[in-house]
Amino acid sequence: MGVMSILLAVLLLLCPLPAPACPHTCHCWAGDVDCRQRALHEVPRLLPTNASTLWLGYNLIAVLGARAFPSLPVLLRLSLTHNRLEKIHRQALLGLGALQDLDLSDNYLTVLSPETFLPLTSLSILNLGYNRLEELEAGVPPALPQLQAIFLNGNPWMCSCSILPLWHWLGHNREKVPGETSLQCMFPESLNTYPIMAFGNDSFQQCQKVPLSAQNYAAFLLIGPFSFLASIFCCTLIGSIVVVYQHLRKESQTWRRPLSSGTATAPSGALSPIQPGPECL
Repeated sequence: MGVMSILLAVLLLLCPLPAPACPHTCHCWAGDVDCRQRALHEVPRLLPTNASTLWLGYNLIAVLGARAFPSLPVLLRLSLTHNRLEKIHRQALLGLGALQDLDLSDNYLTVLSPETFLPLTSLSILNLGYNRLEELEAGVPPALPQLQAIFLNGNPWMCSCSILPLWHWLGHNREKVPGETSLQCMFPESLNTYPIMAFGNDSFQQCQKVPLSAQNYAAFLLIGPFSFLASIFCCTLIGSIVVVYQHLRKESQTWRRPLSSGTATAPSGALSPIQPGPECL
């Protein structure tokens, strides 16, 4: 039995298990897996592990859930252009550590989390053009240490304080953004088609002020009525104290006031004068 186990192990080493067969909805050749225009709603679960390029464009994929792809250790290029992507899970791209080129253009993406791109330590090209991005979180570009080019054109950028992280990053990485001069504001209407990079430092002075949070507003709403009621109570209490004090003071003065001369009483023991009766008249 020991000899058989050794022989089996040697055979497995010399003849590794074959890669999974090409999905029936796709076409595979020499490391390329072409699944374009197949009306796919999700990524095929079984893909050749030796795939170096995966084409998934022009399908109906709307969501990339957690671990949306099987482990593809040698995948270098992934194209998801022209789908209906609205959401990408933070762990959707696990297992794609060798990826160098990712195309997410022409989709419906509005928000991207920096954590989504953390597994892509080798990514050098990222295409986010023609989505619905109004802002880009500050942590997205730094999550890609090998990034050389990022395409951002064709998005409806909101030129408010939320654009400040992107504007700041663009100012230090112009060479990584092809066509950065074409990035334009879509909102507000007063800045429609205004180039993002035309803003100066003075344009963002008001953004340096710390905005009030929802907790701050809630505190104001609670403190306002309580302070009003407290002020009324204090005023009533002080007024009552003043009235009582004045009343007590008035009574004290009444008890201490001397009697006037016109109302002096006769000394004790003195006889009152006798008034004549009617019969003496």
